[in-house]
Amino acid sequence: MTPPAPGDHDARRKDVSEAVWRVLAARGFGGLTLRAVAAEMSVSTGMLTHYFPSKRALVTHALDLLEQDTAERPRRKAPADGLPAVRAMLLDILPLTPADTARNRIWVSSWDLSLADETLAAQQGDRYTRLRDRFRPHLETARALGEVPPDSDTDQLAASAVAFVHGLVVQALFDPGRFSEDVQITMVDAFVARLAASGPVSA
Repeated sequence: MTPPAPGDHDARRKDVSEAVWRVLAARGFGGLTLRAVAAEMSVSTGMLTHYFPSKRALVTHALDLLEQDTAERPRRKAPADGLPAVRAMLLDILPLTPADTARNRIWVSSWDLSLADETLAAQQGDRYTRLRDRFRPHLETARALGEVPPDSDTDQLAASAVAFVHGLVVQALFDPGRFSEDVQITMVDAFVARLAASGPVSA
């Protein structure tokens, strides 16, 4: 495969992105290399350096793809604003379907790389900030509706929600027999009930 003409660049980049995603789904971030992506596309690693001059560039692109896929996944429709919307968001994050399980496995496999690289760690921290920011408006609505105590700190509530749900994600991935779909949903309902009863919940 020869380097793309200018007009083919977007189409070729889409092909590369799809190959990156297939490698991630099959091998996780531990198996994501230029060689693996090149083999998936049946091209040389030299062609890929046109898009990714380094491993960090490849990983950054893969994380962006993963974030995009996560943002575009089907979501539950909350039956009401406030805590019902928080519950729907929590359930959307959990590995309750094969697709969500695969997506979460890829996310968890990325943490090791992110922790070892200052730039990737900062990008991952930004992603968590954006996730907490998405919870916050629903928690503010819950406070306005009287569903949580009026003195609740919605920043802390959002942080607690993210800490809770990602802790549950990890346990469900490593022990799916113990943390079945029903168990996960029951734990989410208990967490939301504690929010309503006492405000901030310890992570």
